[in-house]
Amino acid sequence: MTLYGVGLGPGEADLVTVRGRAVLERADVVYSPGRLSRSVATEHVPPERIGDVDFPMTRAEGKLRQAWKEAAAAIAPHAREGTAAFVTLGDPNVYSTFGHLRRTLGAFHPEVEVEVVPGVSTVTAFATALGVEIASGASLALREGDRGAAPTGPDRLLLFKVTDVPATHEKLTAAGYHVQYGRRLFMEQGETRVTDDPAELADRDYYTLAYAEKRGLDDEPVTAAFEGAETETGVESGPDTETTAQTDGGSLASPGGRDGSTESGPEVSPR
Repeated sequence: MTLYGVGLGPGEADLVTVRGRAVLERADVVYSPGRLSRSVATEHVPPERIGDVDFPMTRAEGKLRQAWKEAAAAIAPHAREGTAAFVTLGDPNVYSTFGHLRRTLGAFHPEVEVEVVPGVSTVTAFATALGVEIASGASLALREGDRGAAPTGPDRLLLFKVTDVPATHEKLTAAGYHVQYGRRLFMEQGETRVTDDPAELADRDYYTLAYAEKRGLDDEPVTAAFEGAETETGVESGPDTETTAQTDGGSLASPGGRDGSTESGPEVSPR
């Protein structure tokens, strides 16, 4: 049968996707790699159908490989004989433990079919929580900020695992960035905090991210000109106004195109 990797979203139980919830409800056993993902899964699955797998808190590669081999050996029989799921916070393929399980199963239990059910990721949810818009055409780089790390270079950065906020903040601001922080965004476990003051987040918390944007960027979207404009119709007009619209793909086209369709260009990915 199949092992499903199911993304639970950031941590609030009602942010699990409809497809993800359906898989959890029909799975014979649902494996959870940690306390937080288990607490979300139990909102949709009876505790008796939850299976736990343990991983050592270590960076030693040998111990980690052995732990994943043991986890795969425990999960594979249930996936062969029925339907099993392995849950992770966020999305299974974005900064997740699921990739280790998928590779280990492929190496030692290739008969197990694996299917991924995507979940809401902090990669996108952070923008709503922080009130940030990543407009069409903008770039966004993903990096880790563990133990005071502060990679720089791109115009916009999203740093995960910011465990030493004051140290990271000092380096980013010195490099010319404005920085906002979010901690435990859309999570029911713990206090959600959004701030640009590093002193408020001096304590270590793995579930802290930083959004850094270079100061002085001049790439506002075309409709930013409407902000603050006061006209009777609510739409700014003038002699040079054209009946064209900016599409998501960045090109100018008449609304609906020549054939009346509303299909836009390819979606711009922030990755």
